[in-house]
Amino acid sequence: MRGLIVREPYASMIVRGEKVWEIRKQNTKIRGKILIISNGYVIGEVEIVDVLGPFTPEELAKFEELHRVSEEDLKEYSQGKKLYAWVLKNPREYGEKKKVEVPKGAQVWVKL
Repeated sequence: MRGLIVREPYASMIVRGEKVWEIRKQNTKIRGKILIISNGYVIGEVEIVDVLGPFTPEELAKFEELHRVSEEDLKEYSQGKKLYAWVLKNPREYGEKKKVEVPKGAQVWVKL
């Protein structure tokens, strides 16, 4: 199982189903169920069903209701590069957080 590292408040928004696009600088071929990791804890799970893009921050700003990131933050995050929207479905928030060991240097994925 893979865990995706996501910072707050976005991680909680994903597992509650309020954020259905996760914005990243790279594409991914990974599909299916993944765990959402925030601050060293697994807080829930979701499925990656598709990847859209690449997009400019300005293009993505039109879909803020799906990814919940302001245009200003998109521009800062992109650093002039194109961005991808990882399409998420079937979120599930865990009632109890589970502590996980995140390897030093891990920034995107953790193999669990």
